[in-house]
Amino acid sequence: MQFDNIINARINNESDKPKLKKNQFKVSEGLQKYLRQYGREISLPIAYRDLLNHRYATSLKNKKGKLTHWETANYDLKEMEHLREGLIKTYAILKHEGNLSFIKHLDVERIDFCEFGNSVPFRIRIINRINDNYDHYYIKTADASRIYGLELENLLSPNRITFLYDKKNTLVEEHIPGIPGDVFLEDYLNQPETNKIRIAKEFVKFNERCFARLLGDMRSYNFVIDITPDIEDYQYRIRAIDFDQQSYEGRKNFYLPQFFRENFEYVDLVLKTLSADVIKQYQTEEQTAMALRVFSSRKQLLELFNIMAKDELADISNIKMLREELNSHFDCNYFSKCNTMGAIVKRQLKKVLQKHLNKVK
Repeated sequence: MQFDNIINARINNESDKPKLKKNQFKVSEGLQKYLRQYGREISLPIAYRDLLNHRYATSLKNKKGKLTHWETANYDLKEMEHLREGLIKTYAILKHEGNLSFIKHLDVERIDFCEFGNSVPFRIRIINRINDNYDHYYIKTADASRIYGLELENLLSPNRITFLYDKKNTLVEEHIPGIPGDVFLEDYLNQPETNKIRIAKEFVKFNERCFARLLGDMRSYNFVIDITPDIEDYQYRIRAIDFDQQSYEGRKNFYLPQFFRENFEYVDLVLKTLSADVIKQYQTEEQTAMALRVFSSRKQLLELFNIMAKDELADISNIKMLREELNSHFDCNYFSKCNTMGAIVKRQLKKVLQKHLNKVK
């Protein structure tokens, strides 16, 4: 995708937000079998529905005293006692493969929820009573397209991600650490130690990853930036944290982070610091890296796509729109016979990476 002729929402006042709130899709028998085969399905001691019985909620503020989209759920004592045991055991399953020998040190400090997202997630804060260190994980409803998004992230991105599925319509995810993209723009981008060229480089690569596997709605508050000290500087990696919009919307630009108004400052940084040739270099680097990942996990990916191509993951109108827009984008009719979003994602990945896959083989 070109950056030099970009049409950005902040420039022309257009919006590329989702048309409507996304539907949730049932986890099919085929996907359940896949999750079971690869160690993702497990019987958990707590279900999403168990967390819905809170008596009231209070607004949650950040460290600066500003209101967030999160609220803290408050339960009566008896209910909380029941939840505490299940939540701590769930954390042990997620982090320690079910080893319960450490749970005597752990406690549930807080349960937050967010009605802003499609999955209305609960965020569990687990604290170690010995040293007051804390960690988070999330409990959500089990939406099939989100599960596909998580699994594709694990197989195709430079990041590994841990999540678990329970037939009781429950999805448990580890916390993805990093600075939210919108917070980074406000508090970190213009600090003297920030390497803006490396931020621009990473945004180009992230943009490429999202488009290749059709992960949508990656505006700045739906990804985080992980900062790693390097020999004489810092390295940056952009990581998606919201997978609800994996191959659901019909508009091609929805799968390109460069087109969101919330990402304008990242795009502006790319245009100011990178030449067209350098942008092309970084895009090719990312495509090559993805091709290597595809080759190394080709058997598992093929199994996943064979199931995904049969599942209902979007309205038919979205499927028709996306295949038409991709045909127009690539000036071909390669996507015309795709009747599901899974089929489109499979062909999109092959289309973007084909020449690199040939070299890898």
